[in-house]
Amino acid sequence: MKVVDVKSFVVDCCRTNWVFVKVYTDEGITGVGEGTLEYKEKVLTGAIEHIKEYLIGKDPFRIEKHFHNIYRDAYWRGGAVLMSALSAVEMALWDILGKSLNVPVYQLLGGKTNDRCRIYVNGWFAGAKTPEEFGEKAKQAVKRGVTAMKWDPFGKNYLQISNAELDRALRCIQAVREAVGNEVDLLIEAHGRFDVPTSIKIAQEIAPFKPMFLEEPVPPNNLEALKAVREKSPVAISAGERLYTRFDYNALFQMRACDYIQPDVSHAGGIMELKKIAAVAESHYIPFAPHNPSGPIANAATLQLAACCPNFCILEIMYSDVEYRKEITDEKLVYENGYLKIGDRPGLGIELNEEACSKYPYKKHELRHYTGELTDIRPARTAFYF
Repeated sequence: MKVVDVKSFVVDCCRTNWVFVKVYTDEGITGVGEGTLEYKEKVLTGAIEHIKEYLIGKDPFRIEKHFHNIYRDAYWRGGAVLMSALSAVEMALWDILGKSLNVPVYQLLGGKTNDRCRIYVNGWFAGAKTPEEFGEKAKQAVKRGVTAMKWDPFGKNYLQISNAELDRALRCIQAVREAVGNEVDLLIEAHGRFDVPTSIKIAQEIAPFKPMFLEEPVPPNNLEALKAVREKSPVAISAGERLYTRFDYNALFQMRACDYIQPDVSHAGGIMELKKIAAVAESHYIPFAPHNPSGPIANAATLQLAACCPNFCILEIMYSDVEYRKEITDEKLVYENGYLKIGDRPGLGIELNEEACSKYPYKKHELRHYTGELTDIRPARTAFYF
């Protein structure tokens, strides 16, 4: 079997654009992957074209060899663009291998340790502005069986936060905690906003609300700063969505700079790279909680990892999505009481509808984290897909 083509599909999905990849072979078996890279989609598709030049004519089953060569020969190793492109292609190669053997990818990685996957929802708060509105939307999510929810309550602040703005954030957290009670896990997102003393102050102030973790309190490019926060934080710290490959994670593990790791299958190198990262985390007794706010193919790939990683803890997922998500793939998710069932379809268990992708072409979207528009994360009309 040989690779004969690699195509990218960029699909608008309101807050960003999904970037899907499809790898074609001379035996008719195809594989799909996702490298959605928010706000840098054009450069990502260019990187995929470079990988295509290497991959045409190659045996798709030699996944480790291709990963090694593409990573090595890029010379400028790592980073969001190369690794997102490589992640998408790597996923697609695993999909081809699984389909050719008629088994799910997790079976190729050692088989199931988990039959189901606990989730926490992101985006449940869409449109909320006041603490009362957050509380009401939290109640609605719990009625759907949600047992864990994440959000960023810190407005448009960066590096520091005034006492007044922090008080507003705390009122928001309090409103949600009171709305859902103590049985639901709250996860507080910071999006790498704050400096070290501000992060420590925030961690201390949110502790009474018993969050599961505080995510990415400091910018991602200084692990010493992250460690400094963790050492003085009364709540668990999570991080890692903007680290790429096991080499970046090696420093994090050596420092013990966080309590939960959150690599993203679309950015950190794909399925096998996350499997390796999770395995090292397991040896440090650090839970594996993958970052996963993207599209249906990234979700399908991450579920393969949730199935076969013993230290898997919890998976991020978007609460709802654009109505046409169901057109883009044949995604089939089975949800019950805060968990997704892990399916057994061959490969990644999902197929891409190329024609549907063309109906929703690229649109420019901009980062909302520092504009005060962070809760405008969903369009006016959305649909539940799990």
